[in-house]
Amino acid sequence: MTTDMLESNNTKSSAPLLTQRYLRMVTKDGHSTFQLDGAQGRGLAYLRDAWGILMEMRWRWMMLVFSASFVIHWLLFAVLWYLLAEMNGDLELDHDAPPDNHTICVKYITSFTAAFSFSLETQLTIGYGTMFPSGDCPSAIALLAIQMVLGLMLEAFITGAFVAKIARPKNRAFSICFTRSAVVTHSEGKPHLAFQVANTRSSPLTSVQISALLYQEQENGQLHQTSVDFHLDSVTSDECPFFIFPLTYYHSISPSSPLAALLQRETAHHFELVIFLSAVQEGTGETCQRRTSYLPSEILLCHRFAPVLARNAKGEYQIKMENFDKTIPELPAAADSKSPKRTDKEIRINGQHTDTFQLSEPDLTE
Repeated sequence: MTTDMLESNNTKSSAPLLTQRYLRMVTKDGHSTFQLDGAQGRGLAYLRDAWGILMEMRWRWMMLVFSASFVIHWLLFAVLWYLLAEMNGDLELDHDAPPDNHTICVKYITSFTAAFSFSLETQLTIGYGTMFPSGDCPSAIALLAIQMVLGLMLEAFITGAFVAKIARPKNRAFSICFTRSAVVTHSEGKPHLAFQVANTRSSPLTSVQISALLYQEQENGQLHQTSVDFHLDSVTSDECPFFIFPLTYYHSISPSSPLAALLQRETAHHFELVIFLSAVQEGTGETCQRRTSYLPSEILLCHRFAPVLARNAKGEYQIKMENFDKTIPELPAAADSKSPKRTDKEIRINGQHTDTFQLSEPDLTE
């Protein structure tokens, strides 16, 4: 019955379900497309989560922010060193022959360029030896201590941000890829929605868990969420303990499935199926997550995935990633056939009954 519902038009089984294009909520690489509009206090919320913003930044923007923070720090203290020299009357003096009753706070700061150079040397502890603060000027010693403390804090923050960004579990998740399309395949005469996921690195992942949500827009504009269960072959637990080769997850499209009515060709239902994967890195024990989504146009009826596992001449398993996104059409008649029809026939000779037998033929109209 469910097979009839899915295959109302067997002559177009290889075509996508819908041709109308919709904007998706979750991109194929897992990013959200929602836009926040009219939120109050959004800027303050961003400032409170400055660390999270840095972690989510692209590298080019992060490098720009960090470079700008150093330059601004140097410029700020260059202004303070210049003001100190001006207030102390050091700008107009001959630093090689100062008056006897005058104490120069920083030797050879006679311009803003010199002040910026001294700020840079102080922060980076270069110490060329030409410019140095005087121990008899308390203001210079206090400003020097403040710049060193704030500079060390800035360097520690930037170093920690770089290390945290490099070591994020999100980077490991980039090696997890989903098939571009999902398929409706048949096993033992029953339809199943299937997709594949691959780990493109040689290091295995453990404790792999899959969850899925079906999103449908209702007439009032609200999004309705429905949980969709996927299983892995005959694995009875909720997680796969070992992820090193491509895995195929299945959802049985029974009459009670939320996808049963949506996959009919007679009606043009729009929905989005979002897949969530979480796994544990074997080396670090950190959890990485990956997402993707499938629109109706990305679900192919009466298809199955091409084999990706093979053996080489030595008998070792090989993963053919060139077949990862390839699908193979299934014959609708073969997918629909559950059991052959049997018809009783009689053999008569000269009108006399002699024997009976049965003819078996596949059911093409079921």
